[in-house]
Amino acid sequence: MKRTSVLLAAVALLIGWQIAAWMVNRPILPPPLEVLTIFATEIFGELGLDFLASLGRVVASMALAVATAVPAGLALGQMPALNRIFSPVIYILYPIPKVVLVPVILLFLGISDLAKVVIIFLILFFQILVLVRDQAAALRAELVASVRSLGAGRRALFRFVYYPASLPAILTALRQSIGTAVAVLYVAELFATQRGLGYYIYLHGSTLFDYPRMYAGVVAMSLLGLGLYFGVDWLQRRLCPWQFAS
Repeated sequence: MKRTSVLLAAVALLIGWQIAAWMVNRPILPPPLEVLTIFATEIFGELGLDFLASLGRVVASMALAVATAVPAGLALGQMPALNRIFSPVIYILYPIPKVVLVPVILLFLGISDLAKVVIIFLILFFQILVLVRDQAAALRAELVASVRSLGAGRRALFRFVYYPASLPAILTALRQSIGTAVAVLYVAELFATQRGLGYYIYLHGSTLFDYPRMYAGVVAMSLLGLGLYFGVDWLQRRLCPWQFAS
């Protein structure tokens, strides 16, 4: 996507926000200039620390999900017998909204950062697992046979055939899951924590009724999601250039 298009869309949203602020004319919807001024100041203070805390949780969850779901998905896609065993379990667990598990995970793991990482990890894990499994299973048999004819073993097939072929699916799954992961992060950070954008938004919006700062937190969380999304998009262009060849 061209940067000019993104910039124009951002300007259009700001104009729409300003018009809505004029129409509402209440403290609950401050104008964008006031919010952005606070954002520019707070990002080097309290808001910046909360942003880094949330970013660390999401990145840790993404790294953990990739490290576990990719090998599992490749194994299931390559081994039909193993896939037949685990497919019913995945079929049951995959559609469940993982946000409903937040109270259960907090009950078992407490209110630590680990609980928040695990909540986001569960969302990413199943998205990546299913897409990688399907991609690995869809590889043409003659391609695998040709590599095996050169003496490649199971490990070499994973490294040189299944993993490169599944890389677009991995990145697509990450990109599709980022919005949901950030939304669940907000919910997770509402529970007994003093760092994170979810806590910042809730504190200033529902406790202190400081609406400009609340919206500054919303802007920061939006930028977090956008930054991760465009980061994965950049990785896909670098690692999978054949997908964008004209």
